[in-house]
Amino acid sequence: QLVESGGGLVHAGGSLTLSCTASGQTTTSGYAIGWLRRRPGKEREGVACISTADDKPYYTNFAKGRFTISRDSAKNTVYLQMNGLKPEDTGTYTCAAVRIVTAQAMCLQRFDMDYWGQGTEVTVSS
Repeated sequence: QLVESGGGLVHAGGSLTLSCTASGQTTTSGYAIGWLRRRPGKEREGVACISTADDKPYYTNFAKGRFTISRDSAKNTVYLQMNGLKPEDTGTYTCAAVRIVTAQAMCLQRFDMDYWGQGTEVTVSS
């Protein structure tokens, strides 16, 4: 099970940090973990993903330079630091994990996810 936290309401230019913790018997070893989002009226899209095999991250173009994904293996937690938020970043951000794929493959949604979080809302006001 993936449990998320950290969403909320911020003004444009502000920052938020999302957390995703694998709980229970869920192990993240051998998985790619990351964040996908669904904006109002848009298809779901990858944001940032990271491989637990080599900690190599992948960022979708809009996230590059503004968002940073990292993980704490001891806490079984992945973080998404979002800076310079824009109103168009408003949406539901969901943590997910998929086994034995690259971070890029996960973010490009080339495989079905094995685990999903419940989603957390991010609202950026102008």
